[in-house]
Amino acid sequence: MMESEVTLQQRLENNRQRLYDLQEKYGLSHIDVLRQSMVLDELINQYNRIYYTKLKKPIA
Repeated sequence: MMESEVTLQQRLENNRQRLYDLQEKYGLSHIDVLRQSMVLDELINQYNRIYYTKLKKPIA
């Protein structure tokens, strides 16, 4: 597993926990919760781009 992939997974987990914490504190419709959800969505998209790019590469 690439170092950047490990770092991205760590960032995903940290941001997921932050989203849970904000949601618990403010509720689902608070602007900070919505913003954090958008941050997490972008990290998930980045991870998926890395993962699916690796799947398309032929094995030598």
